[in-house]
Amino acid sequence: MEPVSAAVSAVLPAGGSGERLGGATPKQFCGLQGRPLVSYAVRAMERVSWISDIIVVVSPENIETMKSIVEKYGHKRVTVVKGGITRHRSIFNGLKVFAENQSSNRLLQKPEVVIIHDAVRPFVEEDILLKVVMAAKEHGAAGAIRPLVSTVIASGEDGCLDHSLERARYRASEMPQAFLFDIIYQAYQQCTDHDLDYGTECLHLALKYCKTNAKLVEGTADLWKVTYKRDLYAAESIIKDSLSQQICIITDVKEAVIQAGFLLHESLKNQVKVEAISISLSKNDSHLQNIFSGECYNFLCINDKEYATEEIQQLVDMLEKSNVPLLYPVVLILVHLNISENISFSIGLEELTKIKKFAREVKKKNILVYGLLIQYKVTERTWHIGGDTNTPIKANFCLSWRQKDLSLQHPLYSQKLSKVNNFVWEMCSANRKT
Repeated sequence: MEPVSAAVSAVLPAGGSGERLGGATPKQFCGLQGRPLVSYAVRAMERVSWISDIIVVVSPENIETMKSIVEKYGHKRVTVVKGGITRHRSIFNGLKVFAENQSSNRLLQKPEVVIIHDAVRPFVEEDILLKVVMAAKEHGAAGAIRPLVSTVIASGEDGCLDHSLERARYRASEMPQAFLFDIIYQAYQQCTDHDLDYGTECLHLALKYCKTNAKLVEGTADLWKVTYKRDLYAAESIIKDSLSQQICIITDVKEAVIQAGFLLHESLKNQVKVEAISISLSKNDSHLQNIFSGECYNFLCINDKEYATEEIQQLVDMLEKSNVPLLYPVVLILVHLNISENISFSIGLEELTKIKKFAREVKKKNILVYGLLIQYKVTERTWHIGGDTNTPIKANFCLSWRQKDLSLQHPLYSQKLSKVNNFVWEMCSANRKT
């Protein structure tokens, strides 16, 4: 991503009452997968390293609620500010924190560019943020737009159609928007009470009061705003689906284990983003810690040890020590690679009981443990895969094939390894059902 040389901060208005949503809870505080909607928007800004400060503006009665959200979910660089009675007055209050240094917690640097983004638009990506910021640096103001979905019409006093607008000529104004700070702050300082109380468009204020023509940037389809209850359901569905889109394959440094990891990587990479690392879990690996701190909630741990509970326990310990909030279910799939003369799917009763108990315990911590046995019989050079659907060592198939057929181009490879692929995909997708 292109570096941003200017100082950039963000203001997130979150003071709405959510009348159109219905219900007693304002929409920005409604839970999605157990987490408030506003937290997703804050996290989207936090992920962008070049955004220095994030101002969240809420109604006076919700200040403590917002502060508790910041603390609970470990948000950084966030200042909570008391909002006004309208959207524009709330944004103005957020801007004043920089201009008048009203923050009691810490000194905030006045940015060169400020982003304004609704707290109920949770799916903004760094790419569109960068585009509006760079456009604002050049033009003074910029905002994301989208094509109109419906034709806009005007009615007369009698309630009949007066005229309609040519849809191709118009666009829907979306968020995020970005401004040179001095321009948008000057615009708000000059605003009439009517604009502050009834206006809704920040780009219009920059044009009206500072003669700044905003650059319009084509936005993506995921910039929509949660407005109605049905939008909450759609947003939750998107969040659940995104949890299954990345997996980390962890192997030790043994050749056979690394090879198994490579085959699974090749099989899965066309469906999900896959990262593979070879480490010793007994060591505190910084690369793995970085993965924990990212957006990955699915882990495939491959080993060839007779008793693997200790290794998966080490992985869970590392996950917990990372201090990453377990906001969603984390899926850990333990793949046991058994290379021996004796082909058997049996697991000792004591070890199985231990695994079951461990899986039940960590499930309380929002960690789902599954298992997959891949058994390789040396004498016949045959791979076998199996499992038990009634235990944490879980698979719904049993199959075998000769090792010599495992070339990536061979149709038998695609057919057989896809069974493993499907199992992994099913387990990672457990995030969606929890």
